[in-house]
Amino acid sequence: MEEKTPSIHYVCTHEEAVELIDSHDNFWVSNCGCRESRGECARSRKDLCLFFANDWYFGNGGTGADFKEVTRSFVDDILQEAESKQLVIRPFRNPPLMEKVVGICFCCDDCCGYFLDPNDKCDKGVYIEETNLDLCDDCGICVDVCYFKARQKDNGQLILEQDNCYGCGLCMDACPEGGIEMVRRK
Repeated sequence: MEEKTPSIHYVCTHEEAVELIDSHDNFWVSNCGCRESRGECARSRKDLCLFFANDWYFGNGGTGADFKEVTRSFVDDILQEAESKQLVIRPFRNPPLMEKVVGICFCCDDCCGYFLDPNDKCDKGVYIEETNLDLCDDCGICVDVCYFKARQKDNGQLILEQDNCYGCGLCMDACPEGGIEMVRRK
């Protein structure tokens, strides 16, 4: 079987993002290039492209303006924004060293190229949703936050397309019944 070349971006949960951030001491941000090029974002602010090294931005063509060093407190505010605005967390790697994560994009379905351009590739995360349908009351809240169409409603009933799950965990965070958990992808 041929080994797949990883994409620059992949999806992760909020908890995984915190672990990535905790493993660094210095942080820089720039405006999101998608949000800048498309105008105002209906979902979130634009200064939330996070970098773990200042040389990567300049050497690899960071996409947004206003690149600056920030404090951990500023980064924590970005994490809070991502959680409250239901942004998908997409770390990015450093080609050609694809095992090294150099930053994180915080994406939404309003303006981000990834969700608007079917040619923009992203890898699935290490986690996948697992839903306890016995706890599900078909409220549909999880459907509203699933940008990947892994959760849909048909005639008022939840339909799962688990193969579409990228492992962002937004559905788990949104479920009022606590009926969704993220498990390691097989």
